[in-house]
Amino acid sequence: MSDGRRIAFRHLAGHGPTLVFLPGYMSDMAGSKATALAAWAEQRGQACLLLDYSGCGASTGEFAHGTLTKWRDEVVALVKARVAGSVLLIGSSMGGWLMLLAAEALGGQIAGMVGIAAAPDFTDWGFTPEQKAKLRAGEVVLKDNPYGFDPTPTHPVFWQDGERHALLNRTVAVDAPVHLLHGQRDPDVPWELSLHLAGRLRSDAVKVTLVKDGDHRLSRDEDIALLLRTVEAMHPAGEP
Repeated sequence: MSDGRRIAFRHLAGHGPTLVFLPGYMSDMAGSKATALAAWAEQRGQACLLLDYSGCGASTGEFAHGTLTKWRDEVVALVKARVAGSVLLIGSSMGGWLMLLAAEALGGQIAGMVGIAAAPDFTDWGFTPEQKAKLRAGEVVLKDNPYGFDPTPTHPVFWQDGERHALLNRTVAVDAPVHLLHGQRDPDVPWELSLHLAGRLRSDAVKVTLVKDGDHRLSRDEDIALLLRTVEAMHPAGEP
């Protein structure tokens, strides 16, 4: 990046559209959904692009300095640098929020999007008034992490930036097909949020699939199979 950030990525060559996976908060391209998608794309001969946001995984930087603006700009810069044709964005949790922001920036290059428990605006609905007061005052908020030993930190700079990127109170300027997947036993992101998001998208080609016994991650074998079927069904005609 222009300011010296070095973004780790993995780019598999193949036909288009290029699949671009955007991981969730504090996640990276070594996650189960990202690796499964890349392996599937490689078998099909389809191009695939994975990345680690700055401060995450193998990329440089401090996680405490990360923001949606920075990470969106990294996604957009990487796509523009590595992909000549169209892209199909797949975003998980916070990656679903970034997916929408990146899609608005990339415009006509977007062939479609798949959201997995997409979590736009979680800096608003995901925090109590007391937690928001702490973040406004410059304090780090720690939450219990059901997926690891250490609590999950939210840094004031991330929260403040997130509040500037609210999407659910306006029309999301995306015209490409969108398919949203969401588990109804998701303890982190209410499944109703995907229905709300569907109504905010400008595109009429929007589908929502609810997995009754699905959790937040949707990373069981049957969930991964659903993801791959969804991406395959959205696949436009292959590009040279």
